Amino acid sequence: MKRFIPFMKNDPLVAIVRLHGVITGAGRGPVLSDAAMGPILEKAFARGKPSAVALSINSPGGSAVQSSLIGARIRRLSEEKDVPVHAFVEDVAASGGYWLACAAEKIWVDASSIVGSIGVISASFGLHEFIERFGIERRVHTAGKDKSMLDPFRPEREEDVARLNAIQKQIHGAFIKHVKDSRGARLGEAEDLFTGEFWVGQKAVDLGLADGLSHLRPKMKEIYGDKTRFALYGPKRGLLQRFGVQIVEEAVGALDTRAAYARYGL
Repeated sequence: MKRFIPFMKNDPLVAIVRLHGVITGAGRGPVLSDAAMGPILEKAFARGKPSAVALSINSPGGSAVQSSLIGARIRRLSEEKDVPVHAFVEDVAASGGYWLACAAEKIWVDASSIVGSIGVISASFGLHEFIERFGIERRVHTAGKDKSMLDPFRPEREEDVARLNAIQKQIHGAFIKHVKDSRGARLGEAEDLFTGEFWVGQKAVDLGLADGLSHLRPKMKEIYGDKTRFALYGPKRGLLQRFGVQIVEEAVGALDTRAAYARYGL
């Protein structure tokens, strides 16, 4: 006599993806790139048929292109797998970090989270007077008069600044479109949200940049039930990191990362 075992429905599963660090295509330390995060995101959306993917975001931003690539991958996987995405901001989701948050249908923040900085920045130094003072001669040879645009070792040219401003305007326009496409009618109209300014916690919610104050596990259990299971996905630490060995490149990368977070008082 055959026995029939009733179908057992698994408890809801939420895949947590950590998006922590500076966003860059190449760098040192805890950085984010599409190449690094791609395989992780693919697994998070596919393994165990998750009910949702929760993005744990703590990033001061970085590369506009890498932000766009990671965000686009998240949206594509969400649509292909029919899996909703929620973003949970920890310390900061600013600039490219907020770009990543806008890849989610819902954005949740802590009361002290920093959100926004929807703008584009370029920073450098002017060192031409310094090298002249020490009798250092700058020798640069190019084929193409604009090949050494914005060279920090020569006086700044107005045409170089104008060209840079035009480039930044295009990137800023793409950022604004991404935010508007994601947030839609939820964005407030009382303030200009695209000046590069950033806001904290409830103010970000009031402006429509986020959907509410909440933390990841409690909110996911509130939505999907108390029996919700969680699976964590993120970059694995290398062998040297696991044993606490520090090398010079990692130390320099940590300083770069520290400087990026310091822009937001963190």
